[in-house]
Amino acid sequence: MLKSLVNAWKAEDIRKRLIYTFFMLVVIRFGSCLPIPGVDTNYLKNFFEQQRQAGNAFGFFSAITGGSFEQMSVLALSITPYITASIIMELMTIAIPKLEELQREGEDGRKKMLSYTRYLTVVLSLIESIAMAVGFGSQGLLYSFGPKSVLVAIAAMTAGSAFLMWIGEQITEKGVGNGISIVLLINIISSLPNDFRTLFERFVFSSKSIATGVVAAFVIVVLVLLMVVFVVLLNDAERRIPVQYTAKVQGHRMTGRAQSSEIPLKVNTANVIPVIFASSIMSFPVVIAQFFKVDYNTIGGKLLMMLNSSNWLKPDRPVYSIGLVIYIVLIVLFAYFYTSIIFNPLEVANNMKKAGGFIPGIRPGKPTSDYLTRILNYIIFIGAAGLTIVAVVPVIISGIFNVSSLSFTGNSLIIIVGVILETLKNIESRMLVRNYKGFLAD
Repeated sequence: MLKSLVNAWKAEDIRKRLIYTFFMLVVIRFGSCLPIPGVDTNYLKNFFEQQRQAGNAFGFFSAITGGSFEQMSVLALSITPYITASIIMELMTIAIPKLEELQREGEDGRKKMLSYTRYLTVVLSLIESIAMAVGFGSQGLLYSFGPKSVLVAIAAMTAGSAFLMWIGEQITEKGVGNGISIVLLINIISSLPNDFRTLFERFVFSSKSIATGVVAAFVIVVLVLLMVVFVVLLNDAERRIPVQYTAKVQGHRMTGRAQSSEIPLKVNTANVIPVIFASSIMSFPVVIAQFFKVDYNTIGGKLLMMLNSSNWLKPDRPVYSIGLVIYIVLIVLFAYFYTSIIFNPLEVANNMKKAGGFIPGIRPGKPTSDYLTRILNYIIFIGAAGLTIVAVVPVIISGIFNVSSLSFTGNSLIIIVGVILETLKNIESRMLVRNYKGFLAD
């Protein structure tokens, strides 16, 4: 991997792309520290301190926004509206036949779908900005709560989200990797120093002896490395199904020859989407309750505490761990649901049949579709189990050792590893294309 990066840096065109990406990331971090005019940062500081003590319901959202939400900067919404819009568009292609046809039209259809995603992003940004400006503004976020200050806050947050979307597209076009993913990556990485400092202060620096502190530091480092290795294996694991293509015959002539290929089915087909969906559903009622100041001593308040991950696996409150069971069930359900959207066994089987392909030992058509469905269901369960392990381990550690101030979660780790691997593959593919061009030029 290091050798590939060194070789990529030596190539002038790729080096320019890397430098461009770096400067775009600098711009993002600068924007994350630029506050919206008229915002009381002390209010946010006190608000998030209360959230950490009560359970840190905004933890993951704070991580994916790179802390800009806590500072209520112009990039407070970060890239989350675009991610939500992309997911909504993918779901709508299943429900709306015209969008499904548009998606199959090739490059032109892809550009139209991208335009629709941009428009939806702006709409979602506007809705979220209004909710933030009015909801928090009326409680003391804005120094002078009024139409003018609210409009300024709404315009700043909406423009900031649209600007980040533009930066992400520019990185994709002129930089390396998927720009939106890289924007998300740099936001999550920016929260790591504070999280590791919290861990070391909690377990290492507060130890009664040097030996205990060293052991604690060793355990933390080993645990993080094991989690990273596990996520890498989970992302790269796949089941390859052999496919045989018969030779084509036109008249009395054989125009081709038999070929063999494979269908790679990724174990973690849905990637981090099921975890994000499950986390969003679990945290949404908790976040809404913050605006209405719900009494947690009531039955409704206790149900909300059950949905908050910071209350799970606490020895003094075992009943709240029921929320963890609900969380795991949601991850598995969304893994099956999202995979069924992005992979259609019947369509794959029909395309194979039209191309003269078949799986050895399986008849073409519906038997092939049934076989793929059976294999896919087995693989999805393994992938969902892996996602559950990655998502739950930080929750277990947080519950047992009472560390509720961390914004870094299993979701964050999956995103970090996935984006880094994707970017490295993008760089390697560019190097490969460049070498082919050089070979042809010679």
